[in-house]
Amino acid sequence: MPEPSVVLVHGAFADSSSWHDTINRLEAHGHRVLAVPNQLRGLVADADYVRSIVSSIDGPVVLVGHSYGGAVIGEAARGASNVAGLVFIAAYILDEGESISTVLNPAAHPGALLGPTTTVVRPCTNSASPDGHDLDIFIRPEDFHAVFAADVDPVQTHVLALTQRPLAVGASTGVAGRPAWRDLPSWALVSHDDRAIPASGQTWMAERAHAVMSSIDSSHAVMLSHPDVVADVIGTAVTTVAGASTVAS
Repeated sequence: MPEPSVVLVHGAFADSSSWHDTINRLEAHGHRVLAVPNQLRGLVADADYVRSIVSSIDGPVVLVGHSYGGAVIGEAARGASNVAGLVFIAAYILDEGESISTVLNPAAHPGALLGPTTTVVRPCTNSASPDGHDLDIFIRPEDFHAVFAADVDPVQTHVLALTQRPLAVGASTGVAGRPAWRDLPSWALVSHDDRAIPASGQTWMAERAHAVMSSIDSSHAVMLSHPDVVADVIGTAVTTVAGASTVAS
């Protein structure tokens, strides 16, 4: 069995370039890596797209999702027979019937700055929406540093704020089916200084999924501020999955 390929899926308000430093570290350790553009249009549509890419890859795959990308990989891996493991990086880990807008009770998991006061919505067309119309959610540029990347250089976060990819409201309300983490080994990295998805919520979702969990004092943009730690978690997943495949064969 070949060593699993790593497929990286970004979340809302970011793009595939957010994995840049993580990719460099993974490739330095000999891992094959592909960062897939997440459409951020609808949970089912986004998962279908990621699944189509994953299914075209020869050999096993470790799927990695950040933020909303975690919800996407939980859906995408269902029906992609070559997915051997899941890694959730400061991510949503949904169960059946949940959406990213409903999974966490703010009273039970306080601390998020992401919300109506730090975001703005703009009308958009969306082919994943039943009527073709939707709203795009952006983080206000003046709030981007505090909400998304408080431990990243402010000059860099200013550019990130101006180049952010918005999340369609339809994607935030998309309901998950039976999650792939019920059938696959999973890992989760919790960011303790996260102001987009509270750390207590990340921990609760990771424990519920029986993921191998680690944590770090980081903002939501952990792949930007701590790419070495992110790469280590992914590398552990790849090594574990590869070892299990060798034993099984």
